[in-house]
Amino acid sequence: MVSSFGAKPHTQATIVQAMRALVTGGAGFIGSHLIDRLIGRGDEVVVIDNLSSGNLEFIQAHLDSGKATLIQADITNFDDVEAAMKGIDCVFHLAANPDIRLGTQITDTDLKQGTLATYNIVEAMRLNDVPTIAFASSSVVYGEDAPMPTPENHGPCLPISLYGASKQAGEGLISSWVGTFGLQAYIFRFANIIGTRGTHGVIFDFIHKLKKDPSRLEVLGNGLQEKSYMEVGDCADAILHVMSCKDEPLNLYNLGSHDTASVRRIAEIVVDTTGCHDASIEYTGGDRGWAGDIPRAMLGIEKMLSTGFDVRYNSEEAIRHTALALIEEIGLDKEMNS
Repeated sequence: MVSSFGAKPHTQATIVQAMRALVTGGAGFIGSHLIDRLIGRGDEVVVIDNLSSGNLEFIQAHLDSGKATLIQADITNFDDVEAAMKGIDCVFHLAANPDIRLGTQITDTDLKQGTLATYNIVEAMRLNDVPTIAFASSSVVYGEDAPMPTPENHGPCLPISLYGASKQAGEGLISSWVGTFGLQAYIFRFANIIGTRGTHGVIFDFIHKLKKDPSRLEVLGNGLQEKSYMEVGDCADAILHVMSCKDEPLNLYNLGSHDTASVRRIAEIVVDTTGCHDASIEYTGGDRGWAGDIPRAMLGIEKMLSTGFDVRYNSEEAIRHTALALIEEIGLDKEMNS
């Protein structure tokens, strides 16, 4: 897969032996892209997803082919998780609350869907002798005022959102299972992941706002929030590449891109790609979009690059690629304001 925006080809990862993988949240945004690649290389995939935010259409072709199996269940239920773990070689734990802002309204959301669910996963792995886990963590574990770019060894990690606290707790649980029970773990701290099949996030929100009212685009904060963005295919490829060439008991990697983009620039790109050229961009003010939002973040990716992997898209290329894809997926009429 080659980008039309100056993308670079990936370095090919070492071929690994086919396995039986369990993907939590596999019908979701990142999970479905990962499943495409697992099945593409010959793995058997079991998906556990309650479909609360996932979309069955994302994986339907794999289910129809018999190469993937869906267990519609909630990972907050230990019995369901334990039953799904039979015969599994590796767990890709991606399921979590996808809406960081929700934690400010229902404060036990991330505790239940993140921390306690992760406990269920690692304990069910222990009981069923499943040796390896890959965990989707986040750049938000570093908290505010971390150096930019932020290396993996930065500390202490002091998250400022309940989502970030849950991700950090998940990392701690997994690390303790590595040290106590001999689990092998890959912890990946993601930048902002964007791309096709997106179901939330700033680009998704902007397109929906313009679909509702093409004359104006409200932006939370002052638009100066600045973060790095990683295309979802790059993210999925990076996960599998690192796992194919690194084999420590505990492997911790930032996954991100080489640069950042501001929310103001994202708004400009979305206005341009939607064709809503007369839309006024209006800012609500303040240095962050919501309580717990980190205004500026960029991950250090030297460790990822040292494995021979590089991304195909920089932040702005990924944003434009995502906007064009989501416009088509959402069904926005690009000609309505031409």
